[in-house]
Amino acid sequence: MTENLWLDRWNDRYSSEEFAYGTEPNNYLKEQLEKLKPGTILFPAEGEGRNAVFAATKGWEVFAFDISNEGKNKALQLAANHNIAIDYQVGELQTLNFQAEQFDVIALIYAHFPAEIKSSIHRMLDQYLRKGGVIIFEAFSKNHLDYIAKNERVGGPKDIGSLFSIDEIKADFPNYSIIELEEKEIELHEGLFHNGTGSVIRFVGQKL
Repeated sequence: MTENLWLDRWNDRYSSEEFAYGTEPNNYLKEQLEKLKPGTILFPAEGEGRNAVFAATKGWEVFAFDISNEGKNKALQLAANHNIAIDYQVGELQTLNFQAEQFDVIALIYAHFPAEIKSSIHRMLDQYLRKGGVIIFEAFSKNHLDYIAKNERVGGPKDIGSLFSIDEIKADFPNYSIIELEEKEIELHEGLFHNGTGSVIRFVGQKL
């Protein structure tokens, strides 16, 4: 998929009044953040801001980015509804001005980057996490294609290269102590586009 088609796809999805994935935070993110003391957190590919806004309401200093201006607009609207502020940038990661070891946590929640760049993005993000910092990750597994075939409403990429395996996560984050890493079947009820049974990879790792 060319860069412009990719951008158009997300701007189109986020341009309607309704929130594509709802306004409530992802369950796994919520569960993991409750175990941590608030600090600085980065949300890559954050879309309409449901997770970033939730973290800000819990006392985190929140940074987020996405390629979609429409996503940012919705995220800032949601943040204003909650009377909180988030730092939300639009652009590709290599063009943004994050600093080495800036963050205590990086939360990758359904951050499905195109197959050819996803591992390099993970490696870039690693630089921005401090030693002892935590990655929280949930995204669709390669086996999720079977679930889409049965129910398109569950959502997720339809190309296997954009989906994840446990081995890929181990390869992309080699310098982490694995707190949790599993493939799991879960039920999703997130807005318009994540509904039904799906297969995900869940990962929590602490940077060594």
